[in-house]
Parts: sequence; C-alpha cells; structure tokens
Amino acid sequence: MRIVAWNCNMALERKVDSMLDLAPDIAVISECAEPERLRLRSKSSWLQGEPVWIGRNPHKGLAVFAFNGYVVRLAESYHPSLRYIAPVHVDGPTQCNMLAVWAQNASAGGIRKHQLGPLRRGLSRYKSFLGERPAVIAGDLNSNTIWDKPGWRINHSTKVRILEESFGLVSAYHAIRGEAHGQESEPTLYWRDRTKDGPTYHIDYVFLPTAWIGKVSHLSVGAFEAWCGAGLSDHVPVVVDVDV
Repeated sequence: MRIVAWNCNMALERKVDSMLDLAPDIAVISECAEPERLRLRSKSSWLQGEPVWIGRNPHKGLAVFAFNGYVVRLAESYHPSLRYIAPVHVDGPTQCNMLAVWAQNASAGGIRKHQLGPLRRGLSRYKSFLGERPAVIAGDLNSNTIWDKPGWRINHSTKVRILEESFGLVSAYHAIRGEAHGQESEPTLYWRDRTKDGPTYHIDYVFLPTAWIGKVSHLSVGAFEAWCGAGLSDHVPVVVDVDV
C-alpha cells in the first residue's frame, strides 16, 4: 500500500497530475476543495469512487482519496467538532483504520500552552476506532519538536510519545531515516517565501504501527524543485510504501 500525505495549498484540480504521478493507493490531501467542485473543475475524470472529504469551506478542506482497488469510508464515529480530523475506514488489499489530519494548531484562541491540540483531542475521541484494527495517522500535523515549550499541552514530543506508548504508532520517516524528531534533514514545508534557503520545517507525517516499519519498502519526501519550485504548493509530499 502506498500512502501519500500532501498539503496541496488549494486548487488541486490544477495540480492533480503531479499527485497522480506519485501513484498513491491512499492520498491524504490537506487544503483540498470538496469532491464535487474538483469534478467540475478538473480536465480529466481522475476521481475514482467516493473520496472522504470534511470541512466547512468548500474550497479548502481535508480529503482522503483511494485508488487501485482501495475504498475509503468516513467512520460513523466522526465528530464534526474536530473539524479536520477524519476517522476513515480503509478497505482493499491492505485494511486499516486511518486518522487523516490537517491540524489547525494556530486556532487555539491564543492560549496554546493551556490547550490540547486537535490531534490530541482526536486521539481521545477516536481511541476505540484506532484500536479496532491496524491504524495509520497521516497528514499535515502542523507541529514539530522544535516548537515545544515546557508545560505546553500542545507539544509535539508529547504527541509522539503518546502515539508510541498508547497506540503503538511511530513516524515512518523518523524510523526509516534514523533521525530524531526536531532534527529532520528533509523538510516538508518551505514556509512563507517558498525558497529553498528560506524557513523550512518538517510538519507532515505518516505514522504506522511499529510492526509495519520493517515492511516499509520505500519512503521519500518530495524535492523542492518539483513541488515548491514549480509553484504547486509550499509543502512537499511524504510517500510511504508498506508491504503488509
């Protein structure tokens, strides 16, 4: 199963060929228009089946697309108060439950240190869902250990520890590359001015069950030139192949 996590920075219909060139089985796409708008605006009939999409802005939500015999379905346990956390049943050659994430950490009312972030709230809300069968968490988490502060409940390191200790999930990138959180050599966000030597951060992730890490056959992070330099987005995709 090939999982792609990418923040497309809107207008996916103009960029979809680049996404499809990655040959995803499951694509978690942040800042994506609702499916009907994509169908109307796209030049080709690339949408297969019914994707999952959540959000309030029809031009900018969170989507999960399935290809190559895979099917996705929003779980009945979805709670709309967690606006951009989607519990998704993934069926096909490899079955799992997925939390697709586009974390809105900056919308915590200006008191970040006193509040749980959206993913932490999602882990509490969807604990049973994540325990039903092998679980995957993928998307734009908008967080990194470099921003951690003592006592803040939104700290990235706390999420990473909870994911491993309570759910048995680890970041595929960090496990395969052997890099610590906060010390990533490959960024996923070229922030603000979208230049290679400007501010860069690693904030997009695919978390897999620890038992799956040994079955990862490919992991890559998109190159700046092909994605940001080409004007597609300020984010590059994370691509993970796992042979379960």
